[in-house]
Amino acid sequence: MEMAHPLRGEVVKLYKNLLYLGREYPKGADYFREKLKKAFMKNRDVKDPEKIKELIERGEFVIKELEALYFLKKYRAMKQRYYEDDKDR
Repeated sequence: MEMAHPLRGEVVKLYKNLLYLGREYPKGADYFREKLKKAFMKNRDVKDPEKIKELIERGEFVIKELEALYFLKKYRAMKQRYYEDDKDR
């Protein structure tokens, strides 16, 4: 039986976080899930701890980008809801 890689927990946590954030993805959760799975499967054979850490950092960057995207989406929705267009003036 193969011993679990020490970074495996971090990778699983990253995957779950991304999966959770993908629920609100503009193109749909199913689209996001497929892309996410494909990206993780592409790198499943990586064994080098430094390379794995790089990939985890890239994943965390994607998380920040998604959060920024959702924040901007919510901001725009709030702005539309509470402020009239300046066209009236």
